[in-house]
Amino acid sequence: MPELTFDLHVLTARLDRSADHILQAEYDLSYRRFRTLLTVGRLGSATQRAVAAELGISEPSASRMTGVLVGTGLLEAVPDPMGGNRRRLTLTPRGEEVVEQCRTLLENRFADLVQRSGVSYSGYARDTRRLLAALSAPPERRSTGSPARDGRPPATPAQ
Repeated sequence: MPELTFDLHVLTARLDRSADHILQAEYDLSYRRFRTLLTVGRLGSATQRAVAAELGISEPSASRMTGVLVGTGLLEAVPDPMGGNRRRLTLTPRGEEVVEQCRTLLENRFADLVQRSGVSYSGYARDTRRLLAALSAPPERRSTGSPARDGRPPATPAQ
């Protein structure tokens, strides 16, 4: 029986490693650091706390990561006008440029992979967005006696 759950984890891990190798070779930038830059760009002016929450990492990890990125000139960190010990993060113009170049590079490589695999890019993109939306939505309550909407039998409760 295929185990899609585990296959997806393997696929994600391999894609992450591949992205890391590509970005290291082309931009001397790790995938983790790229994701931090991407998150700051998407959030706009954001605190380290917001970036940490979005990435699912600890605040100390976010602080170390942003410190390195500030040192490279890709990120700017200024005291938060709200006060406290918070810092506001924004991409520098060079950071914006690098994020866009990296996004384009990774997207093109992924599109090539999808094409080589024979999977429909638009179908894969649609299904991925649907899965992400389902993860964000509250879980539906399903009767254990009827099949799921996708035709699969309901999960058997653990004994």
